[in-house]
Amino acid sequence: MPIVQANSINTTALVVPDLYVQIVPPQNLVLNGVPTNVVGVAGSAQWGPVNQPIVIGDMAAYARTFGAIQARKYDMGTHVAIMTQQGASNFRCVRVTDGTDAAATSTGVSTCITFTALYTGTLGNSISVVISAGSKASSWRAAVSVPGFFPEVFDNITGTGNAFWVALAAAINSGTGVQRGASAFITATAGSGSTSVTAATMPAFSGGTDGVATPATVATNLIGVDTIPRTGMYALRGQGCSIGVLADLDASSTWTVQNAFGLAEGLYMICTGPSGDTIANAVTTKATAGLDSYAVKLMHGDWIWWTDTVNGAIRLVSPQPFAAGRLANLSPEQSSLNKPLYGVVGSQKSGLIPSQVTTYSSAELAALFQVGIDVISNPQPGGRFWGVRAGHNSSSNAATNGDNYTRMTNYIAATLAAGMGIYVGQVVNQSLFRRIRATQLRFLAGMLQQGLLGSTDGSLPYNVTCDITNNPDSRTSIGYVQSDTQVKYQAINEKFIVNVEGGQTVIVSRQTLPTGRA
Repeated sequence: MPIVQANSINTTALVVPDLYVQIVPPQNLVLNGVPTNVVGVAGSAQWGPVNQPIVIGDMAAYARTFGAIQARKYDMGTHVAIMTQQGASNFRCVRVTDGTDAAATSTGVSTCITFTALYTGTLGNSISVVISAGSKASSWRAAVSVPGFFPEVFDNITGTGNAFWVALAAAINSGTGVQRGASAFITATAGSGSTSVTAATMPAFSGGTDGVATPATVATNLIGVDTIPRTGMYALRGQGCSIGVLADLDASSTWTVQNAFGLAEGLYMICTGPSGDTIANAVTTKATAGLDSYAVKLMHGDWIWWTDTVNGAIRLVSPQPFAAGRLANLSPEQSSLNKPLYGVVGSQKSGLIPSQVTTYSSAELAALFQVGIDVISNPQPGGRFWGVRAGHNSSSNAATNGDNYTRMTNYIAATLAAGMGIYVGQVVNQSLFRRIRATQLRFLAGMLQQGLLGSTDGSLPYNVTCDITNNPDSRTSIGYVQSDTQVKYQAINEKFIVNVEGGQTVIVSRQTLPTGRA
């Protein structure tokens, strides 16, 4: 009684009389939507791996991996902190430097051992190594400490002369057991010296630099290169991000490059104009840059005042993290228009609260929105709070210039790309057509049930065609199968008109219903 997987034997050519049990997998694949809250962000930091995407969920995880927020332009921690305030909680962080970053070192004991910070950056300068008596007799322990982190303790290291220093280096580099792995802060190199060990604090670490000495180079490296190993923005390829931010990168020459990356990866890139930009210059600059795409949201260079509690200062930060964080905390059918932003204490145009005196006029907003530039301002249509004022991307096409168009299109496309590939290599017949169509319809029905799709008249806002009408034999015979999907998105109420007719001469009409009718 053989048990086999479906299609693994030829059931028309069986010879031996027997019972054959075939395991048939579910015929209709169920698609689960891809996440739409993943923000890819690249910027500078004071610690951590360079040009490697790291998964970060909150500021505590960021601090452990990249160190503290730094009060400077291009700082990745500042952007992550602001986006976290807006509700974002899923990041892929890429640290970028200007190439001059260096790891801190300690001379340890001359000719016996030297210590080097695991990563480059100024955080390494605060590392300390203390050697003291171990828990067991005739043993020693080394404690590696960094302010703000739990110390690493390498206990019960034995040996005399050079053998001890070799054992200490091995403990730091490889760990001492299951409960004490290798150091996350330093590496050690044993020398040939045989100086006797004594309880002591090793010489201070020094020489660590963040690699931000040349801001222009940092800005260039935020874009990076698209060859292996990828760097900067390109390190975010294949990371499943739905929103992309290059921290404080305000060079208009990079906008179309970011656009190409966003289109290729299905990312909504959030770009910004330079700090203190004027409306007239912003309009001219966008036209000159040649940016007109649903893949980029361009924020006006009216930078935002934000309270940096780590450094105890009110700082100017680009509008990117506010817009990106808010979008990450919204379902993809939503617009950033008229949604409150948190942590804003003012803007360059409006000044600091409570001294805010200047707001955008309708004419100024129209000048920006007509060319595809969004802005953060106060008030909003819903009241006196800070928010994104248009909810638009940089496209000049009214059919595609909403946040919701970009995010819904990317969401649906990414979900289909992630799940429909299973049908490649299968036999082309009516069963395949049915299963392809059923899979997509089930996914779209789920979106409808959850409110991501809808219609004003109650009709189904989607349709999937996959049959002989769009798959003639002339195509399927050479290996082609085509599925045509139509999805109508829900529109965003941007211009709400309320008509009021009032006056002492107004005649009010009322509808009279038959008796008993409500």
